[in-house]
Amino acid sequence: MTRILLAGLALAALATVVGLVALWPSEDRPASPYAAEGVTYPRAQVVAKGEACPVVTPETFEDYPEGCDQVTVRLLDDQEVEEGVQVPPGTVSGALEVGDRVLLASIPQEGGTRYAWVGVDRTMPIAVMAGAFVLIVGLIARLRGLLALLGLVLAGGVVGFFMLPALLTGESGMLVALVGSSAIMFMVLYLAHGVSVRTSTALAGTLFGLLVTAGLGLLAIDAARLTGLGDESALQLRLQATELDFRGLLTCAVIVAGLGVLNDVTITQSSAVWELRDAAPGMSRARIFASGMRIGRDHIASTIYTIVFAYAGTALAALLLIALYDRPLLDVLSDEIISEEIMRTLASAIGLVLAVPVTTAIAAATVAPAADPEGSAAP
Repeated sequence: MTRILLAGLALAALATVVGLVALWPSEDRPASPYAAEGVTYPRAQVVAKGEACPVVTPETFEDYPEGCDQVTVRLLDDQEVEEGVQVPPGTVSGALEVGDRVLLASIPQEGGTRYAWVGVDRTMPIAVMAGAFVLIVGLIARLRGLLALLGLVLAGGVVGFFMLPALLTGESGMLVALVGSSAIMFMVLYLAHGVSVRTSTALAGTLFGLLVTAGLGLLAIDAARLTGLGDESALQLRLQATELDFRGLLTCAVIVAGLGVLNDVTITQSSAVWELRDAAPGMSRARIFASGMRIGRDHIASTIYTIVFAYAGTALAALLLIALYDRPLLDVLSDEIISEEIMRTLASAIGLVLAVPVTTAIAAATVAPAADPEGSAAP
């Protein structure tokens, strides 16, 4: 069984490499107006805040003040002071304070340069939190944790240099997701957990879960007649990336969304089977499978909560907006932005649940055979 497992993974690795070569994006990418020639992104410091704009209502529309929601900034590179930089609503009255560093877009125009607001410069707090995270992971998880972080960096490279450009050039979202996700899993699992039959078992279960998720996602998107244009970001992309297949993009999102949790479940199941064998050398493979599935059922139950609450946390503002309209629940579920998340969650969850018995079965079949009472392996 071990030879069959390794042969199957070797074929999967070969298919992944072929897919990377075939789908690798060309340089023919859609140009963005935000990447126009001459546009730079200087940093500045807030020196004064203007009046905050009121919330627009039918009663206050005619008396809406001019020049509100603006800040005065000093450019850090040449100390030039720029007044009247427009900021998004709620920024002036929110957490922005005088002295904060911000990021602007410098746009060349006839007769001068226009500065547009990009956002607060959050480089320092992000760097501090990232440094603390790496330090804590290194102290507690040691080498394995640091290798996992390296795998995360490599995974980010696959997403940034392969998946995103390939999608922008019009490649199939499902193929890009399967090839990219497979490459990520090969790197992350073997790098973080070492090259072993145990890790290979988890990898096989993960690839199976990816295939199930991809198939279910494709069917769900077609059955629900989803367009992939449910949120504002997709609508903006439609104007700038005309080659992008938005239904394919949604399929890709369904596959990628379940990667982390799927990897967590499969590596846990594989490790559980090996630990059971170490703890009970004489236990039969059938009993190991049954014991591993009991662990897997508990893991499935907790993971389902994780998936649902993770979505609820990220979509809290949208859920509050829906609550304000007081619409029937079934009508709300039919809205595309909600339906997309439901289908994405359900497809990922089904793939995850089915990966548990498959991973456990492969692990039980490839783990060392039961030992006889004298301690030697049973024939």
